[in-house]
Amino acid sequence: MLAETASPLFRAAPYGVFAANALAALLVPTFATPLPFGGDLITLVGLLGLGRFLLALAGLDVGTAFGGIGASREVMIAALAEPALLLVVFILASLGGSTDIPALAASLGAGGLRVSLGFALLALAMVALAECGRIPIDNPATHLELTMVHEAMVLEYGGRHLALIEWAAALKLLVYFTLIAALFVPWGLATPPWTAPALLFGAIAVLGKITIGAALLALVETSLAKMRVFRVPDFLAVALMLGALGVLLLFFAQVFASEGL
Repeated sequence: MLAETASPLFRAAPYGVFAANALAALLVPTFATPLPFGGDLITLVGLLGLGRFLLALAGLDVGTAFGGIGASREVMIAALAEPALLLVVFILASLGGSTDIPALAASLGAGGLRVSLGFALLALAMVALAECGRIPIDNPATHLELTMVHEAMVLEYGGRHLALIEWAAALKLLVYFTLIAALFVPWGLATPPWTAPALLFGAIAVLGKITIGAALLALVETSLAKMRVFRVPDFLAVALMLGALGVLLLFFAQVFASEGL
């Protein structure tokens, strides 16, 4: 069923959101590297942003109050999360010398542990909670008009359109799981020449990483309550500060290394 006020954009948006998130998922290595096609980190961020933009437009399209509330909150969260995400990209690109995700996974895995990477990991995890609409930013199971963000935008959808949107949301969460695993825990990725044991070990490794990530997410969501919308800027400001601290530590480390200290 479709609202009488829905335009063709409302019908096409679920396909665009799913396509954007599916393409983003193809850019992240899971159990083997390199990818048969480029996996640029900036392209990945752009595709995720495109899906979010289309979903916000769809929420506004039918002209309901809930859709407008959800779209405005989604854009507000995106505007606050993007600067922190850009700082994380800057840290990773500076350490790895590239924005290519497979190349970053290889270089970061061989470079050892760094304090700036720890700050980048925390910032990216906080941004992922906001981008995927998870607790404490949003509750994907709620239908309360005062608290919902993602659900408010898709309240008018049903049938195959709603199925595509929910599938796209699951893909987006999986993208962040695999991205964190590939960049910050890159061990276990099979490299050429690929062999059957190496690929099998890589598949088991990535399943283990995703399981651990899902368990940590469940721990966070059962330990914290959803915060008020007006507290979301404070939460994302912490992510921004963590990213800024990571950049400063990286800068001073490079200065000291150049001076031989």
